[in-house]
Amino acid sequence: MTSNLIVAATSCIAIITTLALTLAGCSDLYTSLPVLIALIGGGAFLVVRLVGGMLAGQFGSDLLAGVSIVTSLALGEYLAGTLVVLMLSGGSALEDYAMRRASSVLDALAKRMPAIAHRRVNVSMVDISVSEVRLGDELVVLPHELCPVDGVVLEGHSAMDESYLTGEPYRISKTPGCEVISGAINGESPLVIRAVREAKDSRYVTIMQVMDETRQRRPRMRRIADTLGLVYTPIALALALAAWGFSEEPRRFLAVLVVATPCPLIIAIPVAILGAISWCAKRGIIIKDPIVLERAQRCEVLITDKTGTLTIGEPVIESAQTKGVSEDELLRYAASLEQYSRHPLAAPVLAKAAERNIVVLPVTDVSEIPGQGLSGSVEGKHVMITGRRALEPALLTGFEARSSGLECVVVVDWQVVGVLHFRDQARPDSHQFLSHLGPRHNFKDVILLSGDRDEEVQYLARQMGISRVYAGRSPEDKVSITRDETARAQTLFLGDGINDAPALSAATVGVAFGPRSDITSEAAGAVILEPSLRKVDQLLHVSARLRRIALQSAVGGMTCSVIGMLLAAFGFLTPVWGAVLQEGIDLFAVVNALRAASMGAAESDDM
Repeated sequence: MTSNLIVAATSCIAIITTLALTLAGCSDLYTSLPVLIALIGGGAFLVVRLVGGMLAGQFGSDLLAGVSIVTSLALGEYLAGTLVVLMLSGGSALEDYAMRRASSVLDALAKRMPAIAHRRVNVSMVDISVSEVRLGDELVVLPHELCPVDGVVLEGHSAMDESYLTGEPYRISKTPGCEVISGAINGESPLVIRAVREAKDSRYVTIMQVMDETRQRRPRMRRIADTLGLVYTPIALALALAAWGFSEEPRRFLAVLVVATPCPLIIAIPVAILGAISWCAKRGIIIKDPIVLERAQRCEVLITDKTGTLTIGEPVIESAQTKGVSEDELLRYAASLEQYSRHPLAAPVLAKAAERNIVVLPVTDVSEIPGQGLSGSVEGKHVMITGRRALEPALLTGFEARSSGLECVVVVDWQVVGVLHFRDQARPDSHQFLSHLGPRHNFKDVILLSGDRDEEVQYLARQMGISRVYAGRSPEDKVSITRDETARAQTLFLGDGINDAPALSAATVGVAFGPRSDITSEAAGAVILEPSLRKVDQLLHVSARLRRIALQSAVGGMTCSVIGMLLAAFGFLTPVWGAVLQEGIDLFAVVNALRAASMGAAESDDM
């Protein structure tokens, strides 16, 4: 529990106790004692902190609150002073919470880091700590395990999920000679690898180091209240001093300061933020860092990942070429054979067959030779599913290779009868979302930043009308590019893989698409639980509305306070009535701020 939270809780208890004693008819001595203790204890802590900030050159709305605490103590307005302590400490506690998330990112990364490796010694395995792995060690990666270090496959055939690092939406086949990277998830079969890097030099640890560096370099944002307070605070102090000087009555100085207590700044903005957070949570938008709500609508550059963000993240059959058979026949042959396969492309073939109500046929003599493909006998015909490299070029006459996407070739009785083309499909709302960012949200640029292959990224960019494209980028590249862009303009980074985590933290605003990874979710300021770009649009609208409401509450409250200060300065308000007026201004500011929790359910553009 932080010191701010302790002060806020103590103040709250003291206020409740005082009210209870008052209702019980106790004397003023007893009713004032709880708030007096809280005011002296909590107020002293906050005032000392504010004085330290002043010595460091930090001036904002909190400074005036500190003066108000001292003034309320001098006036004997213990309850009002304790309320100021409560709001000041509560607002600080909220900000502290928002900034603690960077540490939880590193905790999530550390939890995912493999701790144990299986070293092969002769024909047996010995479990060792990952830190004990040395270059050249032969390690066994069991099915569904995380690869402990970077290495090269010596034995075995499997497929690995490397999407957290590369952004590729497909499992990557691993055979002897293939490289493997730490943190990748092994498939159904064991692999024997040779370590080519120690754990401390692995790609996964590099991501952790980049993440930590990003956290250290990320600036702490000044709150809206501080910005407004830079103007409000000197005006209030000057007016209070002028009233005292011209009237020679210290009571006027005190009256002006009591009215000037900046509770509209201290209370209204956190209330509006919490209301907006609640509204978002009910709609599957989790706000992990309240700063997102202040910053999102001011971003000018969208930096977006490709796989799982603008695209669905799973391969589907895009098209088919046939020769001598219909497309349904081609799918029947392919699906009949693929039902016996664990290849990453088997699932989309079976899904397409089910979509067309194609009944798969029985298969005999099924076999799979690494590098050659899957084969079997279907209705007495020899059927094989393979790649182009396994066939003679002459057999592929009429089937031109494509520059992007994946494909598989279907061979029946040694004749190529068709080629199935696969691609990670764009989300239905991707183009509309991107095209409306400029007209509706004042975005000036869109950047597609991906770890996927250049031809795949360029293909999507042409579909989406994106001109600025970076393909084949590592997490280190992503964070470097994001930092450069953020130095020029405020950026919103949209991503969903672990490889996006450092860049999510480096951007002005980081938004994660779905809880694919606890690391990505922790690194982002906001998490969209439902992978829908409409939710991102809603977040932008909420941010804009929140800022309007917060400014209305803060500026409106300050305007009323200025009027009250003028009345107090000319002697029309005593300190007691000034405190009453100030509470009324607070009520207005808070009631207006509560509107942030009652936005319409369709707070988004038509896309």
